[in-house]
Amino acid sequence: MVFKQPTFFGEPYEPESGADKDAALEEAVANALAVAGGIDAADVNVTLDDGGVVLTGLVATAAEIERATAVARAIAGTRPVRNDIKIA
Repeated sequence: MVFKQPTFFGEPYEPESGADKDAALEEAVANALAVAGGIDAADVNVTLDDGGVVLTGLVATAAEIERATAVARAIAGTRPVRNDIKIA
């Protein structure tokens, strides 16, 4: 699955402030998890902590945990991803 970066009228979306960039990254990761195959992300939360993406919540299998990490890394780019998701 390929994830497209958000655009605004065909131009790359660049939020103006740091808080906007953080919120945009949280939203992008959450949206990617929602549409990604191989994971039920209904109970997964995405936050930013010290510049890194933090995943928390519950999923059914260990494979879903690994898939969530892979999806988040694809969107987060060079930011670190910490996965604190647990198996229900």
